[in-house]
Amino acid sequence: MAKNKEHINLVFIGHVDHGKSTTVGRLLYDTGNVDEIAMRKLKEKAQQLGKGGFEFAFVMDNLKEEQERGVTIDLAHKRFDTDKYYFTIIDAPGHKDFIKNMITGASQADCAVLVVAANDGVNAQTIEHLKLSKIFGVGQLLIAVNKMDISGVDWSEKRYKEVVEDVKKHAAQAGWKTDLLRFIPIASLPGENITKKSEKLPWWTGDNLLSAINKFDLPQKPTNLPLRLPIQDVYNITGIGVVPVGRIETGVMKVGDKIMIVPGREGKGVAGEIKTIEMHHEQAPSAEPGDNIGFNVRGLGKKDIARGDVLGHATNVPTVALEFTAQIVIMNHPSVVTVGYTPVFHIHTSQVACQFVEIIKKINPATGAEVQENKDILRNGDAAIVKLRPTQPVVIEKNSVIPQMSKFAIRDSGVTVAAGMCMDITPKVL
Repeated sequence: MAKNKEHINLVFIGHVDHGKSTTVGRLLYDTGNVDEIAMRKLKEKAQQLGKGGFEFAFVMDNLKEEQERGVTIDLAHKRFDTDKYYFTIIDAPGHKDFIKNMITGASQADCAVLVVAANDGVNAQTIEHLKLSKIFGVGQLLIAVNKMDISGVDWSEKRYKEVVEDVKKHAAQAGWKTDLLRFIPIASLPGENITKKSEKLPWWTGDNLLSAINKFDLPQKPTNLPLRLPIQDVYNITGIGVVPVGRIETGVMKVGDKIMIVPGREGKGVAGEIKTIEMHHEQAPSAEPGDNIGFNVRGLGKKDIARGDVLGHATNVPTVALEFTAQIVIMNHPSVVTVGYTPVFHIHTSQVACQFVEIIKKINPATGAEVQENKDILRNGDAAIVKLRPTQPVVIEKNSVIPQMSKFAIRDSGVTVAAGMCMDITPKVL
């Protein structure tokens, strides 16, 4: 049945403690995607840990344990079915995971639900997530104003509208078209306005959470773009041989295709032919964008390739950058960014140090106009066009050619300091 339903990757984002995990857990439970017995066990576990009321949050946390035990190729994001779509739900517990998820391609989310607590309103991470989801190409955003039940909010329409206006203001600054954003009031813990109309919100005539996520438009799959598959892991499976695993970002892969994986261990690329493709433990003749697959390539050794390499057709080999020009936004740097700075870049599944070679121009992120003063120093909130040099070969593509392969985050000492996208490339000749 699932095969006939269209698939959407959905990420839940928002400030810590605003109720993302509880919202996801409640939604899964109320739609029968988590059963009564499992829920009762979680409730007992929550009470034992002195965390009564956290049982819904534990639905997703359980999953994290599964992930740590290294479940299958399919990446253990939670599968969730509605009558219309089947969703892969990614719960981004905190900032770090959100970025990691957005970048490793485990979850190039098509759509996002931003959870904002009604009592707390817009917080630092709310603003950051609005910016990041925009930069990383999340196409559609639904804002759920949560905790409408909390004392001091008391289901107030006035308070709901204040939060909506505040989110709109920050969303506009982050580059979202505010008339395309949708808002709904919810209370996840008691389960109000999640799957049906709530009597506690008599003034609300719009959607509940379930009907709202069913209204996301199906994203266009970039099947017409060149094939790009960033390698996530490489397994050696008895009886089959070397099985690289990853998610197709663009294009279509078929059994029998002549492919090239770059940069590869020697930096010259590895050529081969696709023997088999496996998805959800079943052989498949082909795979397309959004599919998490394992595949077998004739004559490929385990040491030839690694996480971060990218596969393409032999007729359109992925671009390995000697240097690249990018547009970046500094979000959270402890001091200033200058030429010579060499932090770690997370580009699709690869992590590579890149050096700032030149700050070409500084721009006002709100207007796009060039800023003349202090051009050599970038601080929090600044946007700029910069030239970067990777310390080792890495695949990246121009945003104008293959946008799905152009985005990156910059991290330093466990914090995401900036995000950006590639505008131009000086390619390395393989």
